[in-house]
Amino acid sequence: MFDSTKAEIKISGMSCAHCVARVEKSLKNVDGVKEVKIDLESGKATVKYNPKKVEPSKLEEAVKEAGYDVIN
Repeated sequence: MFDSTKAEIKISGMSCAHCVARVEKSLKNVDGVKEVKIDLESGKATVKYNPKKVEPSKLEEAVKEAGYDVIN
């Protein structure tokens, strides 16, 4: 069994399904991420990840690398 933590990330700038796919792909490429669900309407990504492999800051970096901003 693996450890899993859930993070909610508020994302600015997503306006279509292509935006969602781009952010989802970027987050899923982070080693230790188990699951990504993004709600375009609310602009929130829910990410399940292994806290032993990835820090929350890496998730925010992945969103920024996809071209979007994280709202704190």
